[in-house]
Amino acid sequence: MPENTRSSATPDVELELERAYLAAARADLARMRERAESLDPTRASDGDSAYELAVTLARRVASLQDDPHTTLFFGRLDLADKPQSGTGVRYIGRRHVSNADGDPMVLDWRAPVSTAFYQASRTEPMGVQRRRRFGIDHGQISAIEDENLLDTTESTGSSEILSQEIERPRTGPMRDIVATIQPEQDVIVRSGIDVSVCVQGAPGTGKTAVGLHRAAWLLYTHRDRLERSGVLVVGPNRAFLDHISAVLPALGEIRVEHSTAADLVNHARLRSVDSTEVAVIKGDPRMAKVLRRALWSRVRRPDEALVVPRGSRKWRIPAYEVQEIVDELRTRGVRFDAARDMLPRRLAHAVLLRMERAGDSPDDRVQESVARSGPVKKYAATLWPAVDPAQVLFDLWSDPEQLAAAAEDDLSSDEQRILLWDKPARSKGSAKWSVADLTLLDELHDLLHRTPSLGHVVLDEAQDLSPMQLRAVGRRCSTGSVTVLGDIAQGTTPWATDSWDAAMGHLGKPAHHLEVLDRGFRVPAAVIDFAARLLPSMAPGLGAPVSVRHNSGDLSLTATSSADRLPTTVDAVRAALADLGSVGVIVPDADVSAVSKALQDNGIEHGRLGDETVDEEDHRVQLVPATVAKGLEFDHVVVLEPSDIADAEPDLRTGLRRLYVVLTRAVSSLRVIHARPLPDQLRAPA
Repeated sequence: MPENTRSSATPDVELELERAYLAAARADLARMRERAESLDPTRASDGDSAYELAVTLARRVASLQDDPHTTLFFGRLDLADKPQSGTGVRYIGRRHVSNADGDPMVLDWRAPVSTAFYQASRTEPMGVQRRRRFGIDHGQISAIEDENLLDTTESTGSSEILSQEIERPRTGPMRDIVATIQPEQDVIVRSGIDVSVCVQGAPGTGKTAVGLHRAAWLLYTHRDRLERSGVLVVGPNRAFLDHISAVLPALGEIRVEHSTAADLVNHARLRSVDSTEVAVIKGDPRMAKVLRRALWSRVRRPDEALVVPRGSRKWRIPAYEVQEIVDELRTRGVRFDAARDMLPRRLAHAVLLRMERAGDSPDDRVQESVARSGPVKKYAATLWPAVDPAQVLFDLWSDPEQLAAAAEDDLSSDEQRILLWDKPARSKGSAKWSVADLTLLDELHDLLHRTPSLGHVVLDEAQDLSPMQLRAVGRRCSTGSVTVLGDIAQGTTPWATDSWDAAMGHLGKPAHHLEVLDRGFRVPAAVIDFAARLLPSMAPGLGAPVSVRHNSGDLSLTATSSADRLPTTVDAVRAALADLGSVGVIVPDADVSAVSKALQDNGIEHGRLGDETVDEEDHRVQLVPATVAKGLEFDHVVVLEPSDIADAEPDLRTGLRRLYVVLTRAVSSLRVIHARPLPDQLRAPA
């Protein structure tokens, strides 16, 4: 670390010194990478070890990649206890960098000593005399801003560099926010690994970034544990996962899996879409009891004794005793298949006891032989047959009697009628399964054999998942922890939760810590105040977020005719393109093709999110169906026909929540185009 130059250099000299330090740090990172590339994995003791070493080295090399568009560090701490010593200076960056002597040039932002960069203040300086932030332009240091935490006479105004970084235009996928993490965000990021955290975050509060950075911090702090058990990020759709896909690799974490909730339960081909009425029932937590009964009803009662020939004798276990064995296995709390595997051994043990009473001295080998014998295996398979989850669900939706028996009093007769297929398929193989069905199949798979647990799961937009979907996610962190991110006001499914306590209960994490983020760093005041008009009608009692940005943003509402709405939309996109940054054109799903053609006819290149086709190009303009907009953000947003977006949903509450999501995707400006009148809830109060 360099000497503290606080009082000995002019601002220009200090800027050049910092640039020189950055160049030295970059050279050291290149040396570290070259060193990793030079290691030969084939020198390991055996082939398996060589393979594992090669994989480890490849990950190491990838993590040491320098990004020329940014800097290796974004901040510096000068400690109060040794202000004139090199050991009193700490550079904070995205990854650890050391020099040839092994001394740290840059400290990883996740290291404990880096905490003060985010949380130190004049009231609690945490041993820091000065906090320095660096302005960055195309990978080079362009400005320096110092904050003396021990001088109470200095102004406590906000950081210009921090504000500029938060508000600056951006294109492409989401970036990391390590340089701009706020104290309340940092507390969440650094929560312990055994703590399950639920974050209620309004639009623009950075909840998604907080969740991703928490995953990165946990991997850094508990590397060995989590590399064995794994970390998973679950998002609402593929467009969202593509949007966030670059964050963790930029922080050096390349082993985190990403999935949608639907992909998690991909047990069969998706071939059907349920009506809202059907999907709501299938997503209800009562279905867990129904499925458990349906599965365990496959275990039969013995109607005859077990007879095992062995040598010249036959050993007989009466049916009532077999039933006692079956009942004991059913009440052990183990999975269906585990209990099924135990049955032959339990039957063999009963035979062994009779052998001993008859004066024989059988050992464990005899018991194993009896358990593997044909009569025992056949008898056990008759009582406790192998079960296919798809067959269980197929029988429920096809057979009113089986559904009624499994439902008992949990489902009404009307609900059972709704669930039954009007025209059942001929077999489970030809059944047309829906997303809700796949979630129920996942529940059945877990009843058969336990789903392996990961070390940590980050679940974003959790408010939209049904109780059964939450159970599916919860199974994947049953012995680990979870970071849940969401906003009750943005719930856009008929089953969206109104209670985080209820949602965390379905996840299997009733003991959790709830954090509320309500300071909007990304959404400007003009936009959030406009969208917040919807809150009393769709989420009564939920407080409105507060924008803390310097720039209040731009809002324009343009009424037009039905004939002119597409040309007006094109004009709005052109106006947005005159400014820096990304442009999102969010339209009712039914209008995507028409708007795309209008943009294309007017020479505006654009991507289309939500398409099945893969488009690797980074488009400055993205055309977004309203149902795909959740979790995304754009510097400039053009919204077409708010009333159509709201009316496309099955009920008023869901429609207004969908519209709230759409309106709060803007970082700098929002242009609303409408031929129909705006929803009453959006009109300015008298």
